[in-house]
Amino acid sequence: MTEDQKKQVAVFRFSVIHEFVGTAVLDHGEQQRLLAQKCARKWSIPFSGRSRISRTTILSWVKRYKDGGRRLESLYPKDRQDRRKSRAIDEQTGRNLMVLRQSMPAATVPVLIKTMGQRCLVKPGTRLAATTVYRFLHNHGLMKPQSVHPDRRKFEAELPNDLWQSDVMHGPLVDSEPRQKKSYLIAFIDDHSRLVPHARFYLSERLQDFLDALEKALLKRGLPRKLYVDNGAAYRSRHLEHVTASLGIALVHARPYQPQGKGKIERFFRRVRQQFLPTVSGRPCLDALNEQFGLWLRTEYHSKLHTAIGTSPAERFTARMQCIRAAPDNLSEHFRCIARRRVAKDRTVTLNGQLFEAPVALIGLRVDLLYHPQRPSKVEVRLGQNSYGYLQTVNLAANCRITRDKNSRAQITGDQSPGHKSGGIF
Repeated sequence: MTEDQKKQVAVFRFSVIHEFVGTAVLDHGEQQRLLAQKCARKWSIPFSGRSRISRTTILSWVKRYKDGGRRLESLYPKDRQDRRKSRAIDEQTGRNLMVLRQSMPAATVPVLIKTMGQRCLVKPGTRLAATTVYRFLHNHGLMKPQSVHPDRRKFEAELPNDLWQSDVMHGPLVDSEPRQKKSYLIAFIDDHSRLVPHARFYLSERLQDFLDALEKALLKRGLPRKLYVDNGAAYRSRHLEHVTASLGIALVHARPYQPQGKGKIERFFRRVRQQFLPTVSGRPCLDALNEQFGLWLRTEYHSKLHTAIGTSPAERFTARMQCIRAAPDNLSEHFRCIARRRVAKDRTVTLNGQLFEAPVALIGLRVDLLYHPQRPSKVEVRLGQNSYGYLQTVNLAANCRITRDKNSRAQITGDQSPGHKSGGIF
């Protein structure tokens, strides 16, 4: 299993156990209730055909996470030699089952199994169990969902930074050379206090802009325990999942086509449209728009009475500051991107169009390059879990003066003729 695959598995395991390893202490009854819920539900487990997690497995992940110093790496899976060597349903039987399901969309699983046997669509010697067929059809999106009314209830987080909601609002046009561009407001709101940890207009809603806003929000207001986001491509990225999991933040996605859970951030956006945007005149540049918006946020939102909570967002957020987790000193390192590269024979690797020089020991090996999007020239190189420090950009002129002795040790040679002046014209 590759390093990236191990990270995906570790992020999934953290999403399962985050309630048990968070700062809030659960009593015995609450722990047992959560365990029962997690064992009863079906999961989409990365790189596994199973969809259930046992009680013993969940508790073992909790123990590994705590014993490992609460590091995400402690949840990495161990390498297995027998992975995917056997399957309950062979490839031909699986294809037959999917075709039959498409022709009989309303049939129950027992009816499908009986029909498969009557039509001789099952490989000789294969026995189809109802649970196996159900799991197979569910994983391929062929199980008809039951029509039930969801149990929606009004909720509010108990403490500051228990839950942040985040979303993007389409903003006004701004002056950006050589033409005007549309702006996007990326915002976070604390569910308990309605305080906005950070909000800023950007020229796009890409992952890079969202991560920039998230990093600034964490620096200002500390770490939330949960981050509730939409289902957009940026919010489903593995990089965002790894960033939040490494910081001990549970990333929660809203159900598709059900925006009711994001009511607080949507109400904040409505307030921005009704109270702030009408005050924006002309087509300001992006910096001017953000400066004006920051002033409105401080004076007209954070310090004013919020009718839903009976006080101002700033007063309610600061009333219980003792429960807020401060951002770590190395916060920016958690936001670094990872790129896989093979070191060439001349010790070079290319990243974002820039040429770097790697250690001799890494020649011919595939390594991980870690870098922050805001500082692309500061690149750390790792092989597995071992760091080989930061790379230097290639200096072709300096390399031209390097010679090797008989033991292949590098030596820099200077100009051997002091009287010579380079660049002269004969």
